[in-house]
Amino acid sequence: MSLSETTTTAIRDVLEGRRRGLRAVLPFAGPAVVASVAYVDPGNFATNIQAGARYGYSLLWVVLLANLVAMLFQSLSARLGIVTNRNLAELCRIHFPRPAVLAMWAVSEVAAMATDLAEFLGGAIGLSLLLHLPLLAGMVVTATITYAILLLDRRGFRPLELVIGGLVATICACYVMELAVAPPDWWKAGAGLVVPRLADRSAVLLSAGIVGATVMPHAIYLHSGLTQGRAPARSLPERRRLVRYSNREVVAALTVAGVVNVAMVMMAARAFHIGHRDVAEIGTAYHTLVPVFGAAAAGIFLLSLMASGISSSVVGTMAGQVIMQGFTTWRIPVWLRRAATMLPAFVVVGMGFDATRSLILSQVVLSLALPVPMVALLLLTRRRDVMGVMASGPVILSAAWLATLATLVLNGALLWGIVA
Repeated sequence: MSLSETTTTAIRDVLEGRRRGLRAVLPFAGPAVVASVAYVDPGNFATNIQAGARYGYSLLWVVLLANLVAMLFQSLSARLGIVTNRNLAELCRIHFPRPAVLAMWAVSEVAAMATDLAEFLGGAIGLSLLLHLPLLAGMVVTATITYAILLLDRRGFRPLELVIGGLVATICACYVMELAVAPPDWWKAGAGLVVPRLADRSAVLLSAGIVGATVMPHAIYLHSGLTQGRAPARSLPERRRLVRYSNREVVAALTVAGVVNVAMVMMAARAFHIGHRDVAEIGTAYHTLVPVFGAAAAGIFLLSLMASGISSSVVGTMAGQVIMQGFTTWRIPVWLRRAATMLPAFVVVGMGFDATRSLILSQVVLSLALPVPMVALLLLTRRRDVMGVMASGPVILSAAWLATLATLVLNGALLWGIVA
């Protein structure tokens, strides 16, 4: 059997009680790990570097809060796919009015392009700095590697999950080493995690970027597609068991992603806040790290950025396919989708725009688009005609609506700050 068939068989063994212990956990690992890439993508690098450099540890609470919101919505998205065997975009097309569906699709496609701009540029920046290549050459190499990984999908879901998991592990290992090289002020970091504070209007804009970089619209759509039909339940008890295992995986995968994000901010605060607060670009961060902590620390930083860019670019293309096929039923070749989503990045670089600034602005676009999948997910998961007896309860819905309202308020403050 193929790896994917073996995984599906192992999941069936767990559901039917023939497999227990750690061997019962591993087959379920995959969807949340793939979705977690969205939470450690180059957009996070850009916003987290600026947050740490400008404001030290004071915006860590935004990172923590955004990660908790991400856990809630990713678990709801996975639940939707498991219970209905459909993804969020498909269910929107089926259950919402056509004008609303077309508007949602347009917003989601813009968000997908903004996502891929950040991810593709980030990988290319890391590769070009690491190998001393022109940025355009780094973009071409990144595009080639990304497409090669996407071709693994022809062998089923498991090989792609394993490759993405390996890249996520690389990012995590890099930041463990970074914290060893540049240990933070743990007391100040702890205070930053629990004491909410926004120093000025720029901090509000940056917080919106952090939310947009952490709670990602395309990840909410994608997660429901990754669990959809992966190992269909044959009864209500099996469905409940699948949801339980999925929730555990979401908590584990996004806890790791959250720790990496916190580590990014702490590293930037330790390295740049005193003496280098103007560091706002990934390239500047790399060149500043060399004299401050040595070439090894800077090289580790670039390796993590490159792994982040490549893995998240793959996941972004997968999400784009789910969004388009779900909302419109159109199916296009992967290479065409990849080319379409890469085009804005080439335009940005070709016209001479600052790459890191473009990353930051793309995260703001994502923050503005985020309420669309959030609201759609909540409307669908509360409906018994969609979810049956597994519709979301009042406690979960209240917490999710509160998080959505907070996002809307933050977006309103962001727009006011831009206009005023």
